[in-house]
Amino acid sequence: MARTVGTTVRGIRAPIIKEGDDLVSIVVDSVLKSMHAEKFALNDRDVIGITESLVARAQGNYASVEHIAKDINTKFKGDFAVVFPILSRNRFSLILKGLAMSGKKIYLFLSYPSDEVGNYLMDIDVMDEMGVNPYTDVLSEDKYRELFGKHVMHQFTGIDYVKMYKSLATDNNIEIFLANDARVALKYTKEILVANIHDRYRTKRLLLKAGATTVYGLDELLTKPINGSGFNPDYGLLGSNTATDTTIKLFPKDCQEVVESIQRLMREKTGKNIEVMVYGDGAFKDPMGKIWELADPVVSPGYTKGLEGTSNEIKLKYVADNEFSGLDNKDMAEAIKNKIKSKGDNKKTPGEKIGTTPRQITDLLGSLCDLTSGSGDKGTPIVLVQGYFDSYACE
Repeated sequence: MARTVGTTVRGIRAPIIKEGDDLVSIVVDSVLKSMHAEKFALNDRDVIGITESLVARAQGNYASVEHIAKDINTKFKGDFAVVFPILSRNRFSLILKGLAMSGKKIYLFLSYPSDEVGNYLMDIDVMDEMGVNPYTDVLSEDKYRELFGKHVMHQFTGIDYVKMYKSLATDNNIEIFLANDARVALKYTKEILVANIHDRYRTKRLLLKAGATTVYGLDELLTKPINGSGFNPDYGLLGSNTATDTTIKLFPKDCQEVVESIQRLMREKTGKNIEVMVYGDGAFKDPMGKIWELADPVVSPGYTKGLEGTSNEIKLKYVADNEFSGLDNKDMAEAIKNKIKSKGDNKKTPGEKIGTTPRQITDLLGSLCDLTSGSGDKGTPIVLVQGYFDSYACE
């Protein structure tokens, strides 16, 4: 019988993970338990995705606002500026609270009309009507309120982020500005903390070239333990989330060791070569709210070797409409299957590649996993993807 299903995705339920749990065994046992209960088989190159939160929880990778304050005081001598953080209670509010607890004056610069991932501080049409030029104009908090009102609420959260961030100050030590050129901060201090995510390297470079004396990024805070805290040597505070009122969960570390250990144990238990990845935010954008989901520094901080690179695919509808358009349905199907089987890395014409954007496999799979598990109460922090690497030619 001809194959009728391509890729399938299953959210796998797992126990609630606590610090010190044997995550590798729990992931493997959860997948095998599901396999036996739901009566499906595993195949080579199936993919297991584990949400980053599970890994960080098992590692106990947490830090407090006091730890953040202490690290700030070791890195900055005096008052400092913070440039272009995202607008988020979950992602940045506790970080800012820790920064303020340092006791230093903070000049907080927010990008506008939206932050790096699409959270808006103002109605962009009103901005245009007011004649505000986001490329050149720097707005004080007072000017922002004069132009856009005393209460500017985020369309989804209902939070006035300027007000909320201001409320996190210690002894009124946060002054807020809206700007899009990080170098404006140098008028107030030569010590800068770069808080944006995906453009952080460029921001650091521009600041150093413009005369900043001290420049760190969020990716350079808590790269080592502070008084026994959690840490991340690669991403620091980037990718962290609120855990309690005073602690954050850091992005997991040592993910490569985790995924390779799961792969080895799956091979021992099943004889199959299963690919494994740790995933965080997916790399997609909400079409209604205009928010880009990816607030983590990467989609996947660790993955097995078989997930490296980009997909090598042919655009089926293009070859069907062009090269094989004169064939009947049966002959066309056979011709397309033969073309797929004979494809090589460099044999596709430009037309055959139209629409097959060369995104990283881990970004695509991570987005699929994130959409499957969600961030709510589904209780499926492990995702099993089967048939992802199969094509129309696979029987």
